[in-house]
Amino acid sequence: MFLGLYLIFFGLLIYYSSKNKTIQIIPSPFPSPISGTVEGQVTYAKVVRVIDGDTIIIDTGQHIRYIGMNTPEMETFECYATEASEINRELVLGKIVKLKKDVSETDKYGRLLRYVYVDDTFVDDELVRDGSAKVETVPPDVEYKDEFLQLENYAKESG
Repeated sequence: MFLGLYLIFFGLLIYYSSKNKTIQIIPSPFPSPISGTVEGQVTYAKVVRVIDGDTIIIDTGQHIRYIGMNTPEMETFECYATEASEINRELVLGKIVKLKKDVSETDKYGRLLRYVYVDDTFVDDELVRDGSAKVETVPPDVEYKDEFLQLENYAKESG
């Protein structure tokens, strides 16, 4: 019974839609199979400058702070800051990156908080895996906390 009513309703909907030649696209409330997040939480941008190992500037002029990890600071001349910055530069500078939001929009300095990807490379992961970054998760942005901790242990064990 319900199936019959559904088919009649759907048929009428198609008939009247085709008469008016208008198609309405409704955004899906379900996660995107590509990004794993709800539409609107993933953006793409070109990296125009690398500040250090965990901060970049994109073509809109916005500063992006990588989520879930921390690298030595260039401003205070911390050990290995230059190396971490150079690795980050090689991974992202001049490239189109995918920026994925977790929960928070910005940090206390006004930088956008995002996970960063270049093609299939999860940049945050790479920096932790090779020992350039240490895990530093700040709730509520903890989606990859366990993965980062495993990669940090791998980096320590690998020397």
